[in-house]
Amino acid sequence: MSATTEIPVPAVAQRSDIPLSVYVHLPWCVRKCPYCDFNSHRAPAQLPEADYIDALLADWALASAHETRPIETVFFGGGTPSLFSAEAIGRVLEALDARLGLATHCEITLEANPGTTEHARFADLRAAGVNRLSLGIQSLDDDCLTALGRIHGANEALAAIDDARAGGFTAINCDLMFGLPGQTLAKAMTDVETIIERDPGHISYYQLTLEPNTPFYRQPPALPDEDRVIEIFEQASERLNAAGYTQYEVSAWAKPQRACRHNENYWRFGDYLGIGAGAHGKRTRADGQIERNARQRWPTGYMTVAGKAASVAETRVLDQADARFECLLNGLRRRAGVTRRDYEQRTGLDWQTLGAALARPIEQGLVSFDVQALRATDRGWRFLDTILAELLP
Repeated sequence: MSATTEIPVPAVAQRSDIPLSVYVHLPWCVRKCPYCDFNSHRAPAQLPEADYIDALLADWALASAHETRPIETVFFGGGTPSLFSAEAIGRVLEALDARLGLATHCEITLEANPGTTEHARFADLRAAGVNRLSLGIQSLDDDCLTALGRIHGANEALAAIDDARAGGFTAINCDLMFGLPGQTLAKAMTDVETIIERDPGHISYYQLTLEPNTPFYRQPPALPDEDRVIEIFEQASERLNAAGYTQYEVSAWAKPQRACRHNENYWRFGDYLGIGAGAHGKRTRADGQIERNARQRWPTGYMTVAGKAASVAETRVLDQADARFECLLNGLRRRAGVTRRDYEQRTGLDWQTLGAALARPIEQGLVSFDVQALRATDRGWRFLDTILAELLP
């Protein structure tokens, strides 16, 4: 949805106060999983690593041309970024630092698949500047992993956690999924309890969904019924809470000081520059307007035009209704909700007008709203779609 309505920057806040992150998309996988709807592609026999990194650096020059803010967080996503060498990742980080500077405590995350990482390379990635790993564990049941099309087994997943620590990583996220084909309550609890024993600081725990344009959507596997899925999630929540993890976002659990700052910036409607095939970006321009853009999706096409205007497949400016909706779409996922400061600073809109827009969810007890914050209640967190429907542009 395109629009040209200007969004003023509140007098109390300037663009320089809005944190800036960078997302780097590395689009290849050994094999695409049947549930995945990300912009990922099966890797060729010879990965064009050097050419793709050259394209990223050209893209970075274009994406950062109008920026002066330092970079607070970086996220290498995919695809499977761990297919790339530590030297390649280091080249990108050097370019980011040279142009805008990596903040002193910059969080730099790289996604790794236990089935594609040579574990001895973890130390090299750490030396290149990566300081947080996100491991795509998904399950620790070999039958469930096979059903998901994963190329690793449970033993490889557990070895990856141990080897990441041996390579110098103290900030580790483990992705786990539930509601899987053939998954019983006992299997799901074994997954959670075994990961808790390995004590990563962060666990992403999310339900398998059948996304359009995926093999699972076209030929759905047999999944646990809704009552079983709810039971799995409730019991997993109890175990995670008991182990010292806090659910700070719908699908994210962390120990103190271990929340993912990069994802927090998304959820708090911060700014981020996206580079790489199909990467998306969101930034507040100097005039206060909020701009979203997306790169060309296909890796080969992207590499031929990276750094040129033709590499940007879409650009749109948010109007006030879109800005309000997107800010709350992200912020209400957080247990802490949306603060007045973030809302007014990052949309330029008046906090007081939200009360009228959310009159029905407030009356229904789905949200709490006061002079400082808007939050989904415990009940409302289960009905976020209902709340957001009141705010659709």
